[in-house]
Amino acid sequence: WMRTFGPSFTLNVTATEFKFVLSKKTVRAGTTVVFTVTNKGKIAHDFKINGKKTPLISPGKSATLSVTLKKGSFKYTCTVPGHAAAGMKGTFKAT
Repeated sequence: WMRTFGPSFTLNVTATEFKFVLSKKTVRAGTTVVFTVTNKGKIAHDFKINGKKTPLISPGKSATLSVTLKKGSFKYTCTVPGHAAAGMKGTFKAT
């Protein structure tokens, strides 16, 4: 059992062609956010935020990404070529 600094929050991310739907758009600054990314699309996607990213997630699979966010706005994106341009991107805030 590991102690994390600050609160921890699990946030669900649904990936499809070509968008992400996040269960929440903001968290308190200093929170460790565990992004649980589920690919409900038909092709592989990944999820990148604050310099960290999931492995490529096959259709029907999930991956988690734990990121501690200081105050600010953080862009998230799918790094598969062309996917962000098609709409798989957004901004997440820690306030």
